[in-house]
Amino acid sequence: MDTADNDSKLLFALNKPKGYLVTRSDDLGRKTVYDLLPEWVFDEGWMPIGRLDLESKGLLLFTQDGQTGHILTKPGNCVKIYEIWVRGHVSDVHIAQALKGVKSKEDILKALVVEKIGFGGAKTKLRVQINEGKNRHIRRLFGAMKDEKFGTPLKVLDLKRVSIGSLKLNIESSKWCFLSLEEEKALLAPLK
Repeated sequence: MDTADNDSKLLFALNKPKGYLVTRSDDLGRKTVYDLLPEWVFDEGWMPIGRLDLESKGLLLFTQDGQTGHILTKPGNCVKIYEIWVRGHVSDVHIAQALKGVKSKEDILKALVVEKIGFGGAKTKLRVQINEGKNRHIRRLFGAMKDEKFGTPLKVLDLKRVSIGSLKLNIESSKWCFLSLEEEKALLAPLK
């Protein structure tokens, strides 16, 4: 592993594309994020911090340090921002529900902030902030609500994580890079 003087020795970022599992290996032989990374990442025990499901894309961090992983995934500790396309007309009522919380089978799902940022046909583009990461959180949150016009469940068609805390996604899809020491400090300093 070659690092520059200003590179973090603790964290690196990957811009995960769709179609890759966030796991070290898969019994079904599907592609994992380790297929996009140098062999030393697997060999030296670098682990993903949190998850993005198979169909999701965007910013994913890796570390060898369990405590750092825990700090970044502890509920309430770190805001994550996603840009999503939802099939259906997302109304102000939906946004209010998402902020208040929606009951799913296992738990209550909610967002900190939801902003409409675009439209296209029967689809709505949103920017969503959460500070916890339950399994398929955003997909289940919007899937629990119905399109008021058609009565069908809303469905997240595209989901991209664009930031984790102070760190913004700034690398091409399928590429990775070490955080700079400044990025590492800005990300970790405010966390408990």
